Amino acid sequence: MQSPNNPWAPTDVRQDAWIFPRVLLAACAGIAALAGCRQTEQPAPTKDPVSNTSAQRSARAGLTQTSAPFASSADPRDGAPTANAIHAKPSEPKPTTVPAPDPRPPTKNVAERYSHTIPDDVRQLPVVDQQAAILRALHEQGDWSPEALAHVAQVFEGSPWLSFGNPKTSQPSMTREQCRVRRRGADLPLPDPTCGAPNMVPLFDPRRGQTAADARVCIDQYEFPNLPCEYPVVWVRASEADALCDALGKRLCDAHEWEGACAGALSDFEREYPWASMPRSVKNSPRREQRLWLEYEHNRTREVRWAYGLQSDTSVCAMAAEKDARCDVVDWGTCGSNTYPAGAFPRCVSPLGAYDQHGNAAEHMNLPLHPEEMTSRGGKGWTEMKGSWFIFARQPSHPDDCRWRAKSWHTTRVTDSQSHRNYHLGFRCCKDRK
Repeated sequence: MQSPNNPWAPTDVRQDAWIFPRVLLAACAGIAALAGCRQTEQPAPTKDPVSNTSAQRSARAGLTQTSAPFASSADPRDGAPTANAIHAKPSEPKPTTVPAPDPRPPTKNVAERYSHTIPDDVRQLPVVDQQAAILRALHEQGDWSPEALAHVAQVFEGSPWLSFGNPKTSQPSMTREQCRVRRRGADLPLPDPTCGAPNMVPLFDPRRGQTAADARVCIDQYEFPNLPCEYPVVWVRASEADALCDALGKRLCDAHEWEGACAGALSDFEREYPWASMPRSVKNSPRREQRLWLEYEHNRTREVRWAYGLQSDTSVCAMAAEKDARCDVVDWGTCGSNTYPAGAFPRCVSPLGAYDQHGNAAEHMNLPLHPEEMTSRGGKGWTEMKGSWFIFARQPSHPDDCRWRAKSWHTTRVTDSQSHRNYHLGFRCCKDRK
């Protein structure tokens, strides 16, 4: 179970609480028409009579569908359950049919586009409708192929939790309109189009005279779905975060990349992972002992700073929300994701242009215990949680400076299908620069 004083402790898993999502979302050829979805909860899976045609599923998403290459008449999950629930109760609300808003003509401003696409009451909608709204926003952004959106839809289909939070328990700490008002007139760092994807900024080391032109990697400015003044997606496993980044032609960030984005200087990986100085006795130890040693050595010599300066100031970032009084253990039914819209605190931005690396949602990233486990080298390592969360000003449970690493929290492989998820845990992606 999870202690209220330690929100990072492993969750207690109930093996007897199964939820069978019937989320059927697909991306279509041409304009990336996205299919709608339906979720059911039953002791055994059954066919969904409501979403048995492409036209009906398209109506759910509010988009026209011409073909559905990723849709299937048979659900591969029919049969014995293969997923487990994190205190997910059988009474999790069934979605009702909520009409999606009519698509509006695109504008030149991405912020205008997505604010029209995602309804203002999105956090009150069932999870499947939240997922459909996110897909529509990505579609309206206009930068993603039908195949990419189809892969995003497939990840959503596999999780009845991946959302802005449980609509029954979550209370947004600020509206999106309030976020937009706060950002008006602020000196906001602009995304760099040379990153090859929207709302990304390059990572480099100005201490060594580098500029953005020298960068070989970029990072999302905001937590996924990487849209200003949108809420971060939470209840996401590390494996799902990794898959979503991959679907969009990105990857989960290595630890030193996330830290460099926050601190304003991307160090060489040799400096941030003391592999070369690891004693032989540690090298011959189990992986957990290797990880503890690497984290200890890194923390002992790390630069201590925050995205906004050299001193901690919890008033600068999204940290002043309330925690649900019933949330003593991680439970879908009692733990609200009381997050803020991304980028709502204009001063909570790093020198390189990344927002909310303190507060709001904590974030998954990849911790390599060996060079071949770096995602920047095509590998996969171990789960690592970075940043802090939306009640951190009230419960500062650990250091949250940019380069601090937690000691062996959530020690699964990134690709583990049972990797950690939580009501205050999201992610962002990195992308190698061509």
